[in-house]
Amino acid sequence: MASTKTLDELFHDTLKDVYFAERKIVETLPKMHEAATNGQLKAAFEKHLSETQVHVERLEQVFKIIGKTPEPKTCDAILGITDEGAEIMEEYEGSPALDAGLLAAAQAVEHYEMSRYGTLRTWALELGLNDAAGLLQTTLDEEQSTDLTLTSIATSVVNQNAER
Repeated sequence: MASTKTLDELFHDTLKDVYFAERKIVETLPKMHEAATNGQLKAAFEKHLSETQVHVERLEQVFKIIGKTPEPKTCDAILGITDEGAEIMEEYEGSPALDAGLLAAAQAVEHYEMSRYGTLRTWALELGLNDAAGLLQTTLDEEQSTDLTLTSIATSVVNQNAER
């Protein structure tokens, strides 16, 4: 018979998953920045890289709050999303659609992160981890802001350039 798992175990396991994901994003964003041709998009990637480095630090604070050592757990979802981004960089290099593809890949990352941070924040509140919930909410707010910035860049210039 399978052992009974609790919400605090699921919280910790998901925290490890997101920790892996954020570290993978820190590794991937410089490649996306390098590949991007639009200045606004390059700037957005650069800004999000510095934010993501802070997200990693915040996650480490959450680990400390729950008395656990920061430890990544392979996140197949983020590997799939970043692999798709790498494929776009390769297949659309030199194409007017490259930036639109990079933007789409970046937004897939943001949506994954928003889902995870929203869930972790809710679980933290349920578990009475209010300090952790506050840290997770701060990151969630930043992820949502990045998503809105990316949407603005896409709709104001990048998608139109991709049509040419």
